[in-house]
Amino acid sequence: MDGRSQISSFLTSRRARLSPEDAGVPLHGGARRVPGLRREEVAHLAGVSADYYARLERGRISGASREVLEAVARALQLDEDERRHLFDLVKITQRRAPRRKTSTRRTVRPGIQQVLDSIEAPALVQNARLDRLAFNKIGRALHSLPTDGSGDQYNYATWLFLDPAAMRFHRDADIAKHDVVAMLRAASAQDPYDRELIEIVGTLTTQSEEFSTLWNTHDVLRHRSGAKLLTHPEVGDLEFGYESLELSAEPGLVMLVFTIEAGSRTAEAMRLLASLTAPAPRAGRTPSEQIDEGRRP
Repeated sequence: MDGRSQISSFLTSRRARLSPEDAGVPLHGGARRVPGLRREEVAHLAGVSADYYARLERGRISGASREVLEAVARALQLDEDERRHLFDLVKITQRRAPRRKTSTRRTVRPGIQQVLDSIEAPALVQNARLDRLAFNKIGRALHSLPTDGSGDQYNYATWLFLDPAAMRFHRDADIAKHDVVAMLRAASAQDPYDRELIEIVGTLTTQSEEFSTLWNTHDVLRHRSGAKLLTHPEVGDLEFGYESLELSAEPGLVMLVFTIEAGSRTAEAMRLLASLTAPAPRAGRTPSEQIDEGRRP
């Protein structure tokens, strides 16, 4: 990964998205040749010379102080994820590239699996490149697994963009795809020599035009919390919140726990899905119809 070119592309993309109105830059009339701020406008907001900022945007970051980089981040109105991404990119330019490495880890410790199994809501563990490594029982039942026979352990990004089943599972597919690409972009700056991550990005860039377009936006995102809108083939439409919990004893691993509103249709649907010994529904009634009928007064 070329840190200088990545810094250049990232700063250019952030400048292009920031309008003069949003930045509080006065307009003096006349046509503007750039979609966002001019370099000299960012330089003025950051308190540096236009020539110096132009050097930074070309990736010539050597010698730039943390104070200057923080000023540029404020001028471009970077959020916390974007600010951290900028500093991750700077670190790449300041160290020698190690030999590319490959992680062979495909399992989680028994203690982590026990924690997963103790959670009643759907839960899973994944790493920064979105390899899904472990599920609890209800989490496995919820997720439509890949059709390639990989079972529980698969790369979520590859599945999302290349498996047609993903589009039937996600009602919020556009949001999911954007967030996945933004998380991979952030991960690529944190560990730029992860061979498996490089291969994932390369495969998706060549096989998915949609992924390639999103990758070139340079948006970044780290695990947080949010909402998911899913459709399960057996129990219908579902709505979840989710929380991402970093595992301090296992750097790089995140536990994703889904939250369910008490008394909601989703709660009833998940009880049905979890009931492996439930009697088969009467002919002509789907599990979704069972849930809806059960809620009627």
